[in-house]
Amino acid sequence: MSQQPPVRSTVPPAPRPDASMSLLTNVMDHSLDDGYAEAAARRKEEGGSKLPSPLRAKLGLAAALLLAAVVVTLGAAQAQISAPTLAKERQQLIDRIERETAAADALQKNVDTLRNAVGTKQRDVLEEHGGGKADLVSLLAGATAVQGPGVKLVVDDAKQTKQGGGGGPRESTGFADTGRVRDRDMQRIVNGLWQSGAEAVAVNGQRLTALSAIRAAGDAILVDNKPLVPPYTVLAVGDGQQLANAFQRSVDGQYLRVLQQSYGVRYSISAQGDVRLPAAPSLIVRIAQPQGGGAAGRATDTGKGTS
Repeated sequence: MSQQPPVRSTVPPAPRPDASMSLLTNVMDHSLDDGYAEAAARRKEEGGSKLPSPLRAKLGLAAALLLAAVVVTLGAAQAQISAPTLAKERQQLIDRIERETAAADALQKNVDTLRNAVGTKQRDVLEEHGGGKADLVSLLAGATAVQGPGVKLVVDDAKQTKQGGGGGPRESTGFADTGRVRDRDMQRIVNGLWQSGAEAVAVNGQRLTALSAIRAAGDAILVDNKPLVPPYTVLAVGDGQQLANAFQRSVDGQYLRVLQQSYGVRYSISAQGDVRLPAAPSLIVRIAQPQGGGAAGRATDTGKGTS
């Protein structure tokens, strides 16, 4: 009778304590990815054939300095090459300026000589036809310089007045316009001085004659088409203190006082013991004709007069 083999009971192995934390176990066992490990190993193997980082930085700095030195050297060489040409051109410009300046001075001297000659001839003619009134006529016409007692009137814009006013004199309500001295104001000031007894008047060195015009171009005041810059200095030859008092009592003097009180326009007037006025820069005689006293003379009068 055959016997059955004995039955042996197999006991399964005890489970690991961290069997339920297989994900954490895998992360701990393989903290570095295989790809990173291979890359690190490859860099380690090839590291011997490459230059260290400090050495590479030094070589890069040396190359940059060498390039900068080359650029500076080329620039200096170019400047040295072009220096003679620039110096030559500069000297040519200086020579040209000096020649043109000398030519302008010669022309101005010639103009002064001709002007003096014309003035002499005018005085001779005036003495021939006007007797002893030649000097007076020359003075009133502005053909000669004037020196004597008089007044000095300085007019200036109000403080904090801005440039670029829009409308006419005191037409806008803004202070930038009302506080500015306008050509109309200068016309009244000059006419007031004439009416008060001034024998000769000049504004900022510009001698006024019977043909002088005071106009405006934008914000600038023009006297005979020459722009003036404030403050405006008006010099008048006459009986000093009497002329100053007469002007302040006149309608135009009161007008100037109103500008000061209402709009802040600044002005000062004082009597002067010695005032010097230049001659008018250009006094052109268009028609000079003796005026007859009879009907024939009046019939041939053209009405243009002299200038």
